[in-house]
Amino acid sequence: MKLSISVVSHRQASLVAQLLQDLAGLAPAGIEVILTVNVPEPLDLSSHVYPFDVKVIRNNHVKGFGANHNAAFALANGRFFAVLNPDIRLIDDPFAALCEAAAESGIGVAAPQVLSTAGTTEDSARRFPTPTMLARKLLIGSHRQDYPIAGARIMPDWVAGMFMLFRRESFEAVRGFDQRYFLYYEDVDLCWRLRRAGLAAVVVTAARVVHDARRDSHRKLGYLRHHVSGMTRFFIRRALSIFSAPRA
Repeated sequence: MKLSISVVSHRQASLVAQLLQDLAGLAPAGIEVILTVNVPEPLDLSSHVYPFDVKVIRNNHVKGFGANHNAAFALANGRFFAVLNPDIRLIDDPFAALCEAAAESGIGVAAPQVLSTAGTTEDSARRFPTPTMLARKLLIGSHRQDYPIAGARIMPDWVAGMFMLFRRESFEAVRGFDQRYFLYYEDVDLCWRLRRAGLAAVVVTAARVVHDARRDSHRKLGYLRHHVSGMTRFFIRRALSIFSAPRA
């Protein structure tokens, strides 16, 4: 098995069905899909035949982003492990180029260029946030991309969790996602820990996907609370690592 793909559904059966159809149309060799049903929903795959195995995990209670994908990784057989949101649309096969990049020594996670449904590049590759950066963004309202798309590769601080592809050994090296994050900032934290382990993030611009974004954190108080909680946890962890670092 070359590649294991982890997808988590939160009453997103229609989006999951589209993503699986995209994968079936591409028919990449040697893949398996691990689908986690995080919230009870009528998601029936029995009437579909896919050219890959689909393992289904049905949770008895709602779990966080990191916990779900870590559980999927425990069942994964692939040399590579990819995390995809259900609202990702595949316009062509991004996996070959991403696996090639992730296989390189020194690379911890590979990601594609992410496009909006309007065809514009989304800001999915960023610098590690700081309170000053966020305050400036809040006050000035700047939405400038940290890493404009240029060249075959971009080496950002972190890549968004909507689509991340790891070599198995890299994911294991940092013990996967930190499950103390429930939703948001798990991707920032994981890329930060990979960086501390000497492993970089890379965006391969030859690999492109479409993100049919659902901005729930902008509309629902519960999602905003998770966002603020994750951000606070990351800032505290990073500050503690600075103060606890050995001095020369």
